[in-house]
Amino acid sequence: MQALLAMWSEKFVGYPDGSDLPAHHDHCLGCGPENPHGHRLRAVRHGDGVQAWHTFDNRHVGAPGIAHGGAVATVVDDLYGFLLFLEGGPAVTRQLAVDYLAPVLIGTTYRLDAQVARREGRKLFVTAGATAPDGRPVITSTAVFVKVSVEHFAQGISPDVPGD
Repeated sequence: MQALLAMWSEKFVGYPDGSDLPAHHDHCLGCGPENPHGHRLRAVRHGDGVQAWHTFDNRHVGAPGIAHGGAVATVVDDLYGFLLFLEGGPAVTRQLAVDYLAPVLIGTTYRLDAQVARREGRKLFVTAGATAPDGRPVITSTAVFVKVSVEHFAQGISPDVPGD
């Protein structure tokens, strides 16, 4: 458990503009490369925010040919998680809202962008959006994250967690 927490806390360092950001951990549902059900989202630092490109596949189907809204929300929530690498420490989702403006289609690559809109004490107010290849917005999102210590996550780690 301590090794996993130490490895994770080491990721909260400075990343220059254009840098690829690391996965939160190998089994993360949003970005973990070892999660067979995951999205394997990758993000880069883009100025003061983050940017990613993502294609939903048949594992993420809601209606035929359309990504499930929960799968879309998962990717957006994880995209926000990459902002935390720029903030210098972890935080947890307090509130997440996603406005679905158009269907998010299976097999289409979308550009996602997220940034911190403002900070109030431990709270981060963040915004995100996704656009289709033709530039049409398909989702917008707002969320509130609350900064926590890395030790906060020890309560969710059991001895049989992969990677520990």
